[in-house]
Amino acid sequence: MKGLTALAAALLVAATGCSVSGAAGGDGKTKVVIGYQSKTINTVTAGTLLRSLGYLEKRLGDRYTVEWQDYDTGAPITAKMVAGKIDIGSMGDYPLLINASRTQGIAAARTELVSITGYNLRGGLNMVVVPPASKARTLADLKGAKISASIGSAGHGTLVQALEKDGIDPATGVQIVNHQPAVGAAQLESGGVQGYAQFVAWPGLMVFQDKGHLVYDGSALNVPTFHGVVLRQAYAKEHPEVVEAFLQAQIDATRYLHEQPLRAAESVAKVTGLPPEVVYLYNGPGGISTFDVTLKPPLQAAHEHDVPYLKRINAEFAGVDVSKFVNDSYLRKVYGPSYDTDRAGTTNAAKITGTDPVCGVAVSDPRTASELWPTGSATTQPAATPTCLLRQIAKATAGVRAAYVPDTTTGTRWFAGESIWLHDPSAPKNERFLPFTTQDGADAYRKDHPKTEPVSYEEALKAAGTGGDA
Repeated sequence: MKGLTALAAALLVAATGCSVSGAAGGDGKTKVVIGYQSKTINTVTAGTLLRSLGYLEKRLGDRYTVEWQDYDTGAPITAKMVAGKIDIGSMGDYPLLINASRTQGIAAARTELVSITGYNLRGGLNMVVVPPASKARTLADLKGAKISASIGSAGHGTLVQALEKDGIDPATGVQIVNHQPAVGAAQLESGGVQGYAQFVAWPGLMVFQDKGHLVYDGSALNVPTFHGVVLRQAYAKEHPEVVEAFLQAQIDATRYLHEQPLRAAESVAKVTGLPPEVVYLYNGPGGISTFDVTLKPPLQAAHEHDVPYLKRINAEFAGVDVSKFVNDSYLRKVYGPSYDTDRAGTTNAAKITGTDPVCGVAVSDPRTASELWPTGSATTQPAATPTCLLRQIAKATAGVRAAYVPDTTTGTRWFAGESIWLHDPSAPKNERFLPFTTQDGADAYRKDHPKTEPVSYEEALKAAGTGGDA
């Protein structure tokens, strides 16, 4: 009888989803296990930055133990959540759908999407790059090539949709090779593949290190992409106070990122080994990532849009009822009365502001606001337009650590020196040089603006510096 009682108790524990991660340890402390991706810097407010700031531990206090587990992609986080060994995780939109699909039929493992880390409304977090010496300048040029991607990732999904949009069958028009991001990067560098389709921050890293050239900006799809926080429903029911503390800490980390963007970027860079200039490209003011915890309608709609694509690229994906997967009740409780208003808004709270030191005008338009990070400087300086930024670079006697401009059409923030440039002699003086992330983008713009002419970065810089843009 004693054995039957013990067995019944064990079955009850399993049925209620009480895992080793959520149970009290020998020290009597409640444990929470968090899975995150340190180098996927669109998740830093629920991972790398949050961990380094210690906000969660401070909110939980001494009665809790927080264990952080770092992974390269969302797949291993999902696997451990299925096994009840991770309680809270963060990952991209496609991996989130896979997470939901794998857990919804298991009561102890069932998960819910409870907050967003960062997003890009047009899809700019995912990109395709080629080796620097490649003659490919557009995605169409990669027809018949080997392209590295992490199967089932947001980068993979973007690649499939982009190929189809260009009239290329993803199954027969190219050879997609499944790689972890770091492995794919090495393959691109060694010549093992001719293209590399990945998510933040890998494309920016490859380009910054002169190991890649951008041929496709996910913003061209105009489909939102994002990363979010998922948790095991059973753990949330057992420890709602932990969930509330986590979400409050994530809100705190998001506020810190907005208020101290440069310091946050350097902190993330130190932990991950990524160059600060790359982290700041995505996470700085006006960056490719917009950090906002609210579960916005356009993001849920994007998730529903992604379901059929994921079914096609992942044979094991059975589908998801997105409306049942999304649960913002936890977030609403800790966020406060402004939740619905903030949820409806899509304006990036982190803006480049100030006065342009060379053009002498206020930096107020996020569509053109640019930024210079001078060598040896602990701060950056704003530029009202890309043309004004070129003038600043020309006058930067101490050198330039990084310079950022927004794509003229999509707004994707990119490195000035890696952009494709056009010159518009009919535009106002401060707006004559126009940057684009890709050749496709520049060509499309020229069709509608035939007076514009191609110009190299070096030519644009020289003309701006000597006043030749007048």
